Amino acid sequence: MKLRKILKVAAVVLVVLAAVLAAAGVYFVRRPWPQVDGALAVPGLAAPVDVIRDRWGVPHVFAENERDVFLAQGYVHAQDRLWQMEFNRLAASGRLGTLLGEALLDADRYLRTLGLRRAAERDWTAIDGEAREILEAYAAGVNAFVDAHRGRLSLEFTLLGHDPAPWTGVDSLAWGRLMGLTLSLNHPMEVLRARLAERLGEDSLRQLLPPYPADAPVIVPPILGALGERHPALAAVLGPAGSVWGSNSWIVHGSRTGSGRPILANDTHLGLGMPSPYYENGLHGGRFDAVGFSFAGMPLVVIGYNARIAWGITNMCSDVQDFYVERLDDPDNPARYEYQGEWHDLEVIVERIELKGAEAVEHRVLATRHGPIVNDIMDEIDAAEPLALRWSTMGEGGEGGRLFDGLVALNLADGWEAFQAALSLWDSLSLNVSYADVDGNIGYQGTGKVPIRVPGHEGVVPVPGWTGEHEWQGFIPFAEMPRSFNPESGFIVTANNKVVGEGYPYHLAHDMADRYRAERMAAVLASSDRHTMEDMRALHADVRSQPAVDLRPHLLAVEPASDQERRALEAVAAWDLELTVDSPGATVYEAWYWKLWENVLADELGEELTTFYMSRAISQVPVMLDLLSREDAPWFDDTTTPEVVETRDDVVRRTFAEAVAWLSEHYGEDPAGWAWGRAHTVTFAHVPLGQSGIGLLERIFNSRTLPLAGDVFTVNSSMHDLADPFAVNFGVAQRLLVDLGDLDRSLAVNSTGQVAHAFHPHREDQIALWAAVDYHPLPATREAATAEAEATLRLTPP
Repeated sequence: MKLRKILKVAAVVLVVLAAVLAAAGVYFVRRPWPQVDGALAVPGLAAPVDVIRDRWGVPHVFAENERDVFLAQGYVHAQDRLWQMEFNRLAASGRLGTLLGEALLDADRYLRTLGLRRAAERDWTAIDGEAREILEAYAAGVNAFVDAHRGRLSLEFTLLGHDPAPWTGVDSLAWGRLMGLTLSLNHPMEVLRARLAERLGEDSLRQLLPPYPADAPVIVPPILGALGERHPALAAVLGPAGSVWGSNSWIVHGSRTGSGRPILANDTHLGLGMPSPYYENGLHGGRFDAVGFSFAGMPLVVIGYNARIAWGITNMCSDVQDFYVERLDDPDNPARYEYQGEWHDLEVIVERIELKGAEAVEHRVLATRHGPIVNDIMDEIDAAEPLALRWSTMGEGGEGGRLFDGLVALNLADGWEAFQAALSLWDSLSLNVSYADVDGNIGYQGTGKVPIRVPGHEGVVPVPGWTGEHEWQGFIPFAEMPRSFNPESGFIVTANNKVVGEGYPYHLAHDMADRYRAERMAAVLASSDRHTMEDMRALHADVRSQPAVDLRPHLLAVEPASDQERRALEAVAAWDLELTVDSPGATVYEAWYWKLWENVLADELGEELTTFYMSRAISQVPVMLDLLSREDAPWFDDTTTPEVVETRDDVVRRTFAEAVAWLSEHYGEDPAGWAWGRAHTVTFAHVPLGQSGIGLLERIFNSRTLPLAGDVFTVNSSMHDLADPFAVNFGVAQRLLVDLGDLDRSLAVNSTGQVAHAFHPHREDQIALWAAVDYHPLPATREAATAEAEATLRLTPP
């Protein structure tokens, strides 16, 4: 009896202790969550501001003046995303080592060499007074939140023992520079070409990296209308080490819609992490009346609409970077570089890199007139000669950029002329910007500082820097950048495809995305003149595999060697070419295509260079189709078996057998169970705790894993990790549909939830919508926002 009493008491004690621990856990988890109801006094406000949050946690800010609207935007960004803002600020400044110590030293050296923070400081001196006032108001809002919540910031700050410094306007500009880096990674293609040419020769290089097909779609009609591997934490910010070219946008003129008014659609493609890089909000105060997607860490709206116009963006893929091979006076301890027969002093920038838990490291950046020498910070470079990286957005002659001035003007633009005037300032990002207005017009404008190169220099391989023969001749004037306004087709499509035809007088780029997304979108839009918002949703969700139309017949020609192979081929034959999550035929096809490249290239290139090619050469399908059209193409012969000459059919058959064996090992022996959604999945990983290798932290901070439709060539696009097939690490980061006939009917979805705090109900609530290609309302007016309201917070002056 006594033992029973002791056990009973012990059980009660354990229950109470568990309850206390649970309560403490709930307290520490919920303590940083944002207050969204009631009233808060916020220093710096001149008048009350209402923040109406809808049932997805999206805040719509209504202020009486312009300064207050941006101060409130900074406050709500910090409420929901302060950790993301802080990590990105440290990354852009090359200060990740202050957070995680020596493990991030290489990432800091990379970013300090490129000089994003230095560029942001120059930008601050270049932008006008209005833009500075907006940035200062935003920073004041961020700092008001931090000052009032020190000691109870999000879990990341507690776990990593980090205390954020005050936010500044330069911090916001540096985040813009970091985003510019993710969209300007042309230089690895120069390295890839140089390595392929050295290994295989010029003829083979041209076969593997041909120019954009002459019959493929371009954005503007023929007549002109006026990195390799990097640190995981850095990859999480910049995207995967492979191709980062992605995004779709289309605009349909009212002559092709059921409402008689334009519809604008946009989905941008970035690295998929927790949380999304985008933050949805509405900004209403003074002259500003913008709604859409912002970046946490920057004021204003980057993609969205105001009362008069709507806009979306995709990467233009312009080549704005070049490598120059430099001659130095001393390879081991250089002080000078040669240029046109004379020696010039290297610019030396000394960066002190602080490291948590270790002594600071001095990092010396050496630069020529072309830019910093980058051999020791870029793993993909395998060259003895020093290479300087020239990047048009980093400023010629040390001047700053005016991108932020352009963003202010874009948020205020009320028509086509004001839209173009805003984009004429858009110098730090080379983008396709789509346009529609409430008057019924649609348009397109190319932006950015695109260098004019001398004849014979197309920016495809490193060139000698010491001769002076390959210098840029200025930049394409904005008035001569590609544009289109109310084209006869009644729609405009941009999908990172070629912008202009061969008659355009300037060279924009050699490398751009595949033709398939653009062709598919154009075909669907041309098929009707009564398009609705639901039709646009269906196009966002489109997962038809256009490459498989031509590739599948080669797979179906294989003679199966077993009953399992026969059933696998039957699944491919029955496949409707839709890459849906429940399709086993899609999985067999994708595994075969992935392994086909390995079997064609690996014997000539080796494993590392093959992976480099597969991850960078995103217009690779036409190359494979060309090879498959020639049964005895030399590429099919395995150079490791000189006693046998393999043909196309041998390689196709062997690849199929290997794909079936791989799928059987990973997903069971029955091909009926090889659904695409079992292999093709996405997990949104937190930066950096979700990549820590600590199971508990990863379970807390990462999202659940979901099956995902599509692939890199479908309109509903995603790119999987070649080292972990078919886990998706890059894809659609947001979607937007704007109805210019009724802005309150506009729709949006983010890739994750709005609020980044662990366990918060709005942390992952949009993921299911996103995966299903569904949306929530993104209204224009206070009345419509109030109708969707979940909570209202009034911010007041103290």
